Amino acid sequence: MRRTATPPGKHATVVVTSPTVASTDGSDNAAVEPAPASSPRPPVGRRVSGWMFAAVPTGRVAAFRTVVYLFVALDPLWFTPWVRSHAAIPGVFYQPLLVGRLLHLPTPTPLLVNGIFWALIPLAVAAATGRAPRLLGWIVFALYFEWMIIAMSYGKVDHDRFGLLVALAVLPTAGPARHGGTRMTERGGWALRMTQVAVIATYFLSSWAKLRFGGLGWLTSATLERALIRRGTPLTDLLTSMRWPLLLAQFGIVAFELSSPIVFFVRSRLRYWIVGYFYLFHVMVMLTITISFAPHQVAMTSFLPLEKVRPIVWTRRFLRRPGDRLHRTRTKPSADDEHRSSAPSPAVVDGHR
Repeated sequence: MRRTATPPGKHATVVVTSPTVASTDGSDNAAVEPAPASSPRPPVGRRVSGWMFAAVPTGRVAAFRTVVYLFVALDPLWFTPWVRSHAAIPGVFYQPLLVGRLLHLPTPTPLLVNGIFWALIPLAVAAATGRAPRLLGWIVFALYFEWMIIAMSYGKVDHDRFGLLVALAVLPTAGPARHGGTRMTERGGWALRMTQVAVIATYFLSSWAKLRFGGLGWLTSATLERALIRRGTPLTDLLTSMRWPLLLAQFGIVAFELSSPIVFFVRSRLRYWIVGYFYLFHVMVMLTITISFAPHQVAMTSFLPLEKVRPIVWTRRFLRRPGDRLHRTRTKPSADDEHRSSAPSPAVVDGHR
């Protein structure tokens, strides 16, 4: 900005000029640098809302829904068949969890337990197809929720079911979704995000509980050693012979669980590597103390681009290949046919018949 010279008695004229950048060759042909446009950052509430409702392809929601509901159908048959034995336990031993007391859920009876078992399996399979996602989703959630209340109200509470239960609670709100769909959906993105938050909360709150009830002494306790002795495998014989690897493992577990929320603050490629480390951690847990955390690992697939996994399409392509090769073999002209088609006709050579 400069002020121009004016005669006495006249008003001065102010001229506004843009800032210039000196040229590199020393000449006066300086390039004009425009003033940077100031774009105000969106409010915190809007940024949080955008993060929670980040849109994802409908194909990812459909694939996640199928994985979750198929596991729910398999769970009473393979992972928690022991829950059916609670039907024969006298009701006096039933000590419902807090949520069971607040909802005034009934005491398990043979009719209730077996009814949930036989209803949950076919309805979960039906929900895995994506049909009536809201109706079937809420029914499956209610049945599996009661199945878990019955399972955990007799003195044993597993924390690896939290992420799966949250997934079942939010999937009915995700709306319709088809496998391979590319349309972006915020409702589906919210369902996946809430499941991801539950997965990470399981890790973080697990260490919080360790330090809350065990204090810092948990880090140097014999918790892992006792678990290896009670549930160990041949792979753990070397670990139980030395104490310092177990202490390092306990420090590492707490550090890993407390730092798990970092997965939300990194780029997608690094996030996949971190999630892969989560899965590797559970593989090591399974190999050492035979605890699978299968429901938690199912919920953790909410971090993955499941829309790229198309087993039905791959199977169709694989089955179609032998037929395609047979069709090409049948339609390909033989060597004699090619020789006949390339040989000149007698009319062309002789000029007459």
